[in-house]
Amino acid sequence: MPYHRPVGALWRKGAPVVTVALVSETIFTYAAPGLKFGAGASAEIGHDLHQLVGSDERRPRVLLVTDPGVAATGHPERIARQITRRRFDVTVFDRARVEPTDESLEEAIAFARDAGPWDAVVAVGGGSAIDTAKAVNLLVTNEGTLLDYVNAPVGAGRAPVAPLLPLVAVPTTTGTGAESTTICVLDVLALKVKTGISHARLRPTLAVVDPDLTTSQPAMVTASCGMDILCHALESYTARWFGDFDAKTPEQRVPYCGANPIADMWSEKALSLLAGAFRTAVRDGSSVEAREQMALAATFAGLGFGNAGVHIPHANAYPVAGRVRDYRPEGYPQDEPIVPHGMAVSLTAPAAFALTFEAAPERHLRAASLLGGSSADAGPDALPSVLRSLMRDIDIPNGLAEVGYLDTDVDDLVEGALKQQRLLATAPREVNGEDLAGVFRASMEHW
Repeated sequence: MPYHRPVGALWRKGAPVVTVALVSETIFTYAAPGLKFGAGASAEIGHDLHQLVGSDERRPRVLLVTDPGVAATGHPERIARQITRRRFDVTVFDRARVEPTDESLEEAIAFARDAGPWDAVVAVGGGSAIDTAKAVNLLVTNEGTLLDYVNAPVGAGRAPVAPLLPLVAVPTTTGTGAESTTICVLDVLALKVKTGISHARLRPTLAVVDPDLTTSQPAMVTASCGMDILCHALESYTARWFGDFDAKTPEQRVPYCGANPIADMWSEKALSLLAGAFRTAVRDGSSVEAREQMALAATFAGLGFGNAGVHIPHANAYPVAGRVRDYRPEGYPQDEPIVPHGMAVSLTAPAAFALTFEAAPERHLRAASLLGGSSADAGPDALPSVLRSLMRDIDIPNGLAEVGYLDTDVDDLVEGALKQQRLLATAPREVNGEDLAGVFRASMEHW
């Protein structure tokens, strides 16, 4: 099956329109939050909330969600003060957990339900704080429990019935894209698996991206978050083409609709920015230009994958992060073992893209070229070799073995990845347990 076959009335530059029977999808969807980008943008959130919520004789109530590390930078307090000056009452919840779990989200939800009602939610932090705010927003406006909404088969996959509150997402890291997406990611501790909640209503109302907030990122946090940006762009760019899915009815369409012309544009731009700024941002965190370029890349990649979707590296990352034993990376809280999300995604990415090469060779080669790869390498290792070189340069661990996994863990990792069918369905080729086992084994060491 060709990767780019014409379907329905899909256009092709320089080619006639071709109409076929409607057995394949002919429609792709695109959505994004409002966006305010630039140095100093976080100083205007009070104004932005006034536009979203308005004001009356009762001062509107805002819940600001952050985590202890970000709270220590002073950014959330400063943002809360300037929101208050616009005649809002602000309550801060500063106990969001880095890499949220079902327990940490339930704590935040209980706090919000007890202290509510609210008129808006503001998230200040990395993807963990933003995802915590998404879960809170969902459960203060809709009945039920967290697991009612977690994706099947882990949870019930229930859709929200009531509208959510306005959510303003203010990222302080460059990578997760959570400010643009409809996804809330969490670890379900009892199952030792990372999963998520996915629904269009979880998408933030406004993303406020202020590169000045990212200058305090430690080098390893920059490296890990940057690999998340990179894999967002690569996975959405190499995802299954939207027209290669079966035709859907309107109610069957989900935010992850497959690679499409608009998502392609954002992904290519993100890859170009990363090629020029990533290594510099890790080596010199004070580089204003590199930080701004990384923030732009994260925004563009989020706009791409938030609509096209991600696939094998992200599906694999969930069990890698969820089943960690004792790895504690530099730059992250040391009280508990953790494989940060972006790092977990990157660890199987080279082997995953070697697996998917034959499904879309031109896409993989184009991506490698945008990242600075050699045009002389036109085989399955073109993109993986570029990734391995970058990962060495920014000190990403040398494979799964370095974060504590063994060959004897492969079956468990495969089991966890196979639960991520929502993601695997977006891969450009069908993937089974044997395929995933091969990817995990090939990812124990990279060099």
